[in-house]
Amino acid sequence: MSWIPFKIGQPKKQIVSKTVERDFEREYDKLQKLEDQTKKLHKDMKKSTEADLAMSKAAVKISGDLLSNPLCEQDQAFLDSMTALDTAMKRMDSFNQEKVNQIQKTVIDPLKKYSGVFPSLNMAVKRREQALQDYKRLQSKVEKYEEKEKTGPAMVKLHQAKEELRPVREDFDVKNKQLLDEMPKFYHSRIDYFQPSFEALIRAQVVYFTEMYTIFSDLTDQIDQAGLTDEQRERETDAKLSELRALSIVADD
Repeated sequence: MSWIPFKIGQPKKQIVSKTVERDFEREYDKLQKLEDQTKKLHKDMKKSTEADLAMSKAAVKISGDLLSNPLCEQDQAFLDSMTALDTAMKRMDSFNQEKVNQIQKTVIDPLKKYSGVFPSLNMAVKRREQALQDYKRLQSKVEKYEEKEKTGPAMVKLHQAKEELRPVREDFDVKNKQLLDEMPKFYHSRIDYFQPSFEALIRAQVVYFTEMYTIFSDLTDQIDQAGLTDEQRERETDAKLSELRALSIVADD
């Protein structure tokens, strides 16, 4: 049978039950995952709104470029269509900016504030761990003196060690109980905290896409005078392209 030396600072007495330690680790693991998920969601929401803004700004740029096309000076129908498109893109960009501002206030900012709570929680866990290490160290010290011969000096040191241990044990018990009581409460509070934000996100999207339906319906009415289907437009475009290819300047050698 191999001999395992006694680790300095590790008491023989189990000062925290396996059940308590398992419960603590389970609750803290849930909060660590919640922290990671909150940070990821905050990052993804920021990326999403930035992409939304980039899309609408690009659409405005394209419609502006088309509107400045020299063809608009020669074809009134084309000018009217590009003017309608440019107006629609600017309206879309305006509503998109309103949507992004709303999401920023009701979703992204609350996510950031929620993430800001976790450093304090993690610090409380670190303080609990430090208190536990102090508890173990002093408990080991008490056990060492308890094993010594019961002489006067040894008994004095034992008494001193117990007095030193008592406030440290009480401090750990307070920190441990507080975390075990409050970590589940913090975890379950996430629903009440985030539900209004996600409801606001849905409302912002509904308002935006309702406006988009109106904008693009109006645009379709303005530019779709011929009432052609997509297939008819595709055949018409192919026919025009064939005419261009028939020109001698673009013919194959």
